[in-house]
Amino acid sequence: IEFLFIASLCSVHLSRLAEEIIIWNSDLVNLITLEDSLLTGSSIMPQKKNPDSAELIRGKTGRIFGQLSSILTTMKGLPLAYFKDMQEDKESVFDSYDTLLLNIQLARELVDGMKPNKAKMLAAAKLGFTTATDFADYLVKKGMSFRDAHKKSATLVNIAEKNNQTLDELDFLTIKKVEKSVEKDVLKIFDLKNSVNSKKSYGGTSPFNVNKMIKKYQKEFK
Repeated sequence: IEFLFIASLCSVHLSRLAEEIIIWNSDLVNLITLEDSLLTGSSIMPQKKNPDSAELIRGKTGRIFGQLSSILTTMKGLPLAYFKDMQEDKESVFDSYDTLLLNIQLARELVDGMKPNKAKMLAAAKLGFTTATDFADYLVKKGMSFRDAHKKSATLVNIAEKNNQTLDELDFLTIKKVEKSVEKDVLKIFDLKNSVNSKKSYGGTSPFNVNKMIKKYQKEFK
């Protein structure tokens, strides 16, 4: 039962990764490109390639969940001793093991063969005013409460929306009208690279942190 719990938890993570890959690979989002060997041509549209490998990982997750549910249902009515009912665990464990192993191997192939569309990613990152929180953090460092900084940031976003601009396109005088305490260095915080690099706490997005986490888990998996 414990193995099936762990297999189910692992499958949840694999399924969510697969869903991310499916969305990112879609024509609408188009943030990544997958290897042709992991795609299948559409039966009706010759130009369409389906991420069947990722879809199968997502689909087989339900199979592993079902095996866990099956053995839990078997065990729920048994007294605290051994009964022949427990032999039903073999099929569930063996099938879940084989399915999980295949999903892990397939997920690795998907990630290894994934090619990022950097230009599209950069354009997408500029949407949604992703650096608005950086502006609020900037004001907090100057002594403002986050509650007030949040309001100032929202005001700045509203101005950008009305002018059909991104935050990094706003000039210094416009920002100064929203908050008088800002200095010229405020313009740097709207740069996406600076925003990514500034997240240096554990789990943050700075390259140093990301590489540190990669090395940590590579060491653990060895």
